[in-house]
Amino acid sequence: MIMTLDNFIALLPALILAAGALGIMLLAAWNRPHGMVSRTAAIVQASAFAGVPLASAVVPRQATALLLVDEFALFYIALILLGGIAVTVLSHGYLDAKLDRCNEYYSLLLLASLGGVVLAMSVHAASFFLGLELLSVSLYTLLSYDRENPRALEAGVKYLLLSAVASAFLLLGLALLYFLTGELTFSALRQALADDGPSRTVGLAGLALILTGIGFKLAVVPFHMWAPDVYQGSPTPVTAFVATLSKIAVVALLLRALFHMGALNDTAVTAALSVLAVASMFAGNLLALLQDNVKRLLAYSSIAHLGYLLVAVIAGGALGAEAVGFYVAAYMVTMLGIFGVLILLSRPYVETERMEDLRGLMWRDPPAGAIWVIAVLSLAGVPLTAGFVIKFYVVVAGLSSDRWLLVLFFVLNSVIGLFYYLKLIRVALARESESSARQRQAVVPRWTWSNGLVMATLILAIVWLGVYPIPFINWIEQTTTVLVAAD
Repeated sequence: MIMTLDNFIALLPALILAAGALGIMLLAAWNRPHGMVSRTAAIVQASAFAGVPLASAVVPRQATALLLVDEFALFYIALILLGGIAVTVLSHGYLDAKLDRCNEYYSLLLLASLGGVVLAMSVHAASFFLGLELLSVSLYTLLSYDRENPRALEAGVKYLLLSAVASAFLLLGLALLYFLTGELTFSALRQALADDGPSRTVGLAGLALILTGIGFKLAVVPFHMWAPDVYQGSPTPVTAFVATLSKIAVVALLLRALFHMGALNDTAVTAALSVLAVASMFAGNLLALLQDNVKRLLAYSSIAHLGYLLVAVIAGGALGAEAVGFYVAAYMVTMLGIFGVLILLSRPYVETERMEDLRGLMWRDPPAGAIWVIAVLSLAGVPLTAGFVIKFYVVVAGLSSDRWLLVLFFVLNSVIGLFYYLKLIRVALARESESSARQRQAVVPRWTWSNGLVMATLILAIVWLGVYPIPFINWIEQTTTVLVAAD
């Protein structure tokens, strides 16, 4: 394929991220000040985001044999870049207080974002696997970046070992599908599921192995074992990235693959996804009820939310794809708001992760307390927040496709989730005794103009998406048109 100027423009966000990652490596090698490096990383991501409107002028475009740039890809790329800017800004104060050498962190963050961008554009198994590994290998190092912390090292090693196993399953599944079709594009793999007899059995086995690998990256049951330990042990900004941006990228890949392969029209595939969804909802919510560690609780909550998200995926069609798009966007701003508060409260050698660390937060620092309460209410799905709209969207999508039982489980688990979300709110609103307040005087957020701007933007997004989501929904409808046409 000949690369034209329009092809390069379509790939502009990815090219800027790649060049930026190399530039950050040079700055780190020259031992530039931390502030310069973090600002450069944020500027690189902002520049890549500015490339999204330019790319939208030349799409849809098969930029390479492996990458398709269309409105669907650009929507998820925009989310990844915006979330990456937020994580970069919030990381600066955290790393400045905790680590002596942290410039390489930003290069890894850009490479992980680049892996996510590649996943959003992938229409071929080769780019799918390369993007996934670029994302994963960057995360191996990021998770254990605080090498003086044994729990961080444990989190990195555990993710590395389990991710390697998941990648092996994924490659085996791709090999089976290639054996049947002789091709590795998603649309060509549709034939593996369309045939009857032994070919269909082998095709379903291959797809099951691929879903096993993807299920690990999303931490759905029963591939969720790594999530609680990784969330708890890794540096909080990295946890925020894993909980949001890495999953957004994998969801974009999953949705495109399922639609291009026509897998959502296969009852065996939807039945398997339904089992994963129900198991994730119940296991995530019930285990979250038992947690006193906030980061572990959020890990189990994320497992439940991936179960909710799978309901929208299974619903399929235009409404299901729109529900998924709105869900990941609203979930991203909500979780970044929650982790942003935890980042601001963290101190050298001390992570804010126990329930007691949040006691009286509303009275210690009203802005941080208000952000915490609103973000948790959004996770719970309370009206006038983004969380309510996503749950309403999922219910409508499920009912429109006659997934009555899935919707029933979804509503039941949403009620179960209220119990531990209200616990997070109650502890933040609780009054402290004078002795406890004195002990916690030093644990107040480290506000700067940059992290204050990011946190204000996140909380405004949560409220805006809950109060007036129509413009955003209209944008999502435009981005999913090309995806539904491929089904």
